[in-house]
Amino acid sequence: MRAAGGGFGRADAGQPGILRPSRTLKRGNDRIGTCADARAVLATRAGRTERRDGGGTGGAVRERVDQGRLGAPELGREPGERATLVQFSSAFCAPCRATRRVLADVAALVPGVAHVEIDAEDNLPLVRALGVVRTPTVLVLDGEGRIVRRAAGQPRKADVIAALGEAVA
Repeated sequence: MRAAGGGFGRADAGQPGILRPSRTLKRGNDRIGTCADARAVLATRAGRTERRDGGGTGGAVRERVDQGRLGAPELGREPGERATLVQFSSAFCAPCRATRRVLADVAALVPGVAHVEIDAEDNLPLVRALGVVRTPTVLVLDGEGRIVRRAAGQPRKADVIAALGEAVA
């Protein structure tokens, strides 16, 4: 596991770029997101939504989405049968082009795996709902559309394959 930038691994507090299980949407200076956008995108697909306001002034607002799934309406195409590699990109992002090649190569290697690239600028409600703050951001979805891993930055091919192993297991 790499300590920074695009590596895939378990969630460890304070390690940026680590692909991790994530079902909590946060608001703050380092996160983009609104409760309304999160509800609009995920409410119909979530098993349970819960809002908690911190006590006192300036309390944090968190949206927790249990069993939220991404499907064809959110992705713009059918997800993979076994897993889906979702990439959020932007027009002038050089690492996004390299990430596209890595994810396409891995998707071609594993039957039933799809690679879906989403333009972050054209899909702001989804970007906000998922807490995407930089490109490229990669989500690994299992066969049911649940997010099992997440990373920001350009991932290595070996890291993608390892993260995909968890999704198809």
